Amino acid sequence: MRVAISACLCGRKCRYDATDNLNEELLALLVEHTLVPFCPEDHAFGSPRPTMDLIECGDTIRAISNTTGEDLSDPVIAYAEAFFDSNEPFDLYIGKDRSPSCSVKSARLYDTAKRLISSEAAGLMSAEALKRGIRAYDAELFVKI
Repeated sequence: MRVAISACLCGRKCRYDATDNLNEELLALLVEHTLVPFCPEDHAFGSPRPTMDLIECGDTIRAISNTTGEDLSDPVIAYAEAFFDSNEPFDLYIGKDRSPSCSVKSARLYDTAKRLISSEAAGLMSAEALKRGIRAYDAELFVKI
C-alpha cells in the first residue's frame, strides 16, 4: 500500500518551529507499506516559519499568516497539486492533526474576524487528497482504528 504521510510524523523537523511530531506508534502500524512523506509548508516557506490559520473568506478557505496577515494559500495548494500529480496513486493519506495544511478533519477554521467557526476542517493539502478520493485520516484517529 502507498501512503502519503505528513513528514513531521516521520521525524522530519519541518513543523513551524523546526521540530517534529515523530509518531513511532503510527510508523509501526505502517512498517510494511511504502511511505511518501510530504510537507507543503516547509517546502513553500522553510522551517522555522510563522504560523497560519484557516480563514473562511466567502466561499473559499484560505491560509492566512498570523504574523503578516498575508494569504499563504497558493504555494500550499500548488505543492499539493504537484505532489499528487507527480506521484503514483496513493491508497491512503495520513495527515497531522490540527494542521492548517495537513489535517484531515481537525483543523480550526475561523471567520475573517478570527472567531472560531469549526474545529473539524480539512487543511489545504488534505482538501486536495479528499478531492481526489484518497482515503484519508488524521494521525491521532488512524492509530485508534
